[in-house]
Amino acid sequence: MSQTKAYAVRAADAPFEPITIERREPGERDVRIDISHCGICHTDVHQTRNEWGGSVYPMVPGHEIVGRVAQVGGKVEKFKVGDVAGVGCMVDSCRKCAACRRGLEQHCEVLTSFTYNSTEQDKVTRTYGGYSSQIVVDEAFALKIALGQPLERVAPLLCAGITLYSPLKRWQAGPGQRVAVMGLGGLGHMGVKLACALGAEVTVLSGSRRKQADAKRLGAHDFALTSEAAAMTRLAGRFDLIVDTISAQHDVNAALGLLKTGGTLVLLGAPPKPLAVAAFSLVGGRKSLSGSVIGGIEQTQEMLDFCASRKILADVEVIGLSPKEIAAAYERMLKGDVRYRFTIAM
Repeated sequence: MSQTKAYAVRAADAPFEPITIERREPGERDVRIDISHCGICHTDVHQTRNEWGGSVYPMVPGHEIVGRVAQVGGKVEKFKVGDVAGVGCMVDSCRKCAACRRGLEQHCEVLTSFTYNSTEQDKVTRTYGGYSSQIVVDEAFALKIALGQPLERVAPLLCAGITLYSPLKRWQAGPGQRVAVMGLGGLGHMGVKLACALGAEVTVLSGSRRKQADAKRLGAHDFALTSEAAAMTRLAGRFDLIVDTISAQHDVNAALGLLKTGGTLVLLGAPPKPLAVAAFSLVGGRKSLSGSVIGGIEQTQEMLDFCASRKILADVEVIGLSPKEIAAAYERMLKGDVRYRFTIAM
């Protein structure tokens, strides 16, 4: 085992502090990555503060990880020392169940080993995330990062990017499709970029007029305030697909009214309480309400390659790795005071 410097919280109401964690020595299929950048995800806040329950401490968050490969096991084929690699939300799965065989490791029917606040496949060894100096992972769960990209802007693609790419691909967003992105934040801004790059006509639905200029800058074809009745009337029955990135309580029935017959609303945010859905919001137009999380490893690599080819990157603000800066970033993120993701430079 190797000693690794990291930053952790020891309780839901505790501040970040430096700690030393143990990383395994690379096995024959493992790569050791010296982390250069790690994105901050809203999930990090939920998990460190135990807002979803089940948090185990001490916790080292971070699942938007990029860096240089520093060591490879003897049977590693995918990477060599010096390559740029990424680690997203998962570090392993059973690899044998029906979901894993379909490339849906995030839905593993046995155990998805998440990058932090989880365990390895032995169900004992704790996993620790990217607010640390290095990580060791099986090459099967490491992603190849194309050279020449600003890594601070690539890091958020490992969660925010794939979280939007996966439903856009599943519901075939592309030319001739009208897609709405609800909420223009860390997830939403990636949704606009990706949906536009896929060829869809994109509208941003927001509760804030101050997001209108950014929506246009990011490539959106239209913008509407969800609080304006006239705007909602104008857009009624318009969209094939709505990707809903909002994590606060909100009216999904109003959003369902904007779908065409047979359209789909996909929930990506995680409001703290159940959302009320009226039956007639669905049955009247044969509409669907669905949900989505990240994608599998193969699809995540596809997303990274797509973004590299189209020069799609996250809009970020870079901070240093210190308790004070992390705490400030968390509070600003909760207030929506970031355009549009924070990335920690190690």
